[in-house]
Amino acid sequence: MPTRTHDIVVYGATGFTGRLVAEYLYATYGAGNDLKWAMAGRSASKLAAVREEMGISTDVPLVIADAGQPDTLKAMAESAKVVITTVGPYQLYGEPLLAACAEAGTDYVDLCGEPAWMAQMIVKHQEKAEASGARLVFSCGFDSVPFDLGVWFLQREAKERFGHTLPRVKGRVRKMKGTFSGGTAASLTATLEAASKDKSLIKLLTNPFSLVPGFKGPKQPHSDAAEYDESAKSWTAPFIMAPINTKNVHRTNALSGHAYGEDFLYDERMMTGDGPKGEKRAKAAARQDKIQNILLAIAPTRWLIKTFALPKPGQGPDKEARETGFYDVLFLGEDAEGHTLRASAKGDKDPGYGSTSKMISECAAALVMNVDRQTTGGGVWTPGAALGDVLIDRLQDRAGLTFTIED
Repeated sequence: MPTRTHDIVVYGATGFTGRLVAEYLYATYGAGNDLKWAMAGRSASKLAAVREEMGISTDVPLVIADAGQPDTLKAMAESAKVVITTVGPYQLYGEPLLAACAEAGTDYVDLCGEPAWMAQMIVKHQEKAEASGARLVFSCGFDSVPFDLGVWFLQREAKERFGHTLPRVKGRVRKMKGTFSGGTAASLTATLEAASKDKSLIKLLTNPFSLVPGFKGPKQPHSDAAEYDESAKSWTAPFIMAPINTKNVHRTNALSGHAYGEDFLYDERMMTGDGPKGEKRAKAAARQDKIQNILLAIAPTRWLIKTFALPKPGQGPDKEARETGFYDVLFLGEDAEGHTLRASAKGDKDPGYGSTSKMISECAAALVMNVDRQTTGGGVWTPGAALGDVLIDRLQDRAGLTFTIED
């Protein structure tokens, strides 16, 4: 890679999540030190105002870039080693920047949870990224870092203990306190609108291997009903983020040479507790999930907005809510020989904002500081396959995540 002015550029730094990313980078890495980073957006005056409001040093440069002006995206990509983008929905605004990074050989990280768009981008930009050396890493926030790395962490331990990985893993959300992100809401709405207009997208959304072009794996566990999970000792209900997380886990497996096996089975569900109360909560959640799916198929955008009054992009919870949020995800692995293993991934902040801003920042920092191009070359990656153990260490050291084997 030729000499670049910036190690990291935060594109969308005036938005709610972009501001949190800038705040984290400044608090953790300062300005103009070992990690040189910049704030980017459409308006110089807004960027300067946000920088001043947040108490960030003027030593942090400002970069002007606009999705509607491709030349500015090209210049930004060519100035950076890594671009962090928090500007979504990515299916509406993401491809020009992704293409600019693929062309310039610039690494790219985002918060995308839009699997149909991701599947399309893999097909369109994989070869270009391989040729230029650009490492394009999707889903570097709550979807899907804790889940992708949680499975990676469990499988690493399984290989050490048993000499092989485990062909069946369950992801079970034990506890979670957080707020639905405005960006996530906008992405969900855009995805549903696109699918209502183009029925071919439904296959991408429902195929667990849609992010692994050309691979047809085994039928995956799936249920939209309340179920008792004996291994978790809890009733469970569908988990809203499973459709994106599971696809990323399967792509990590494929990019790692099917390290978990070509017959690997994985699903995610929400734990609701043991006993009659847990069963009641699970059945209520499953019933609500079915009703939502029916209504979303009929009138997705109108119903979402009317029913939930969803936050808009750029909106989010106050600092207290972000600081008091958390999540705890359990991973249960097993094989045909009777080997079992439990692991957990926990975060100490609101998953959609406080923790996500740290995770994407550390994904970018890891690409700059830890992962050379001989280890991870150009292409479209997942956090687990691209960064693996390096990212786990960085998140535990700096970002308030913990990964634990639970014997």
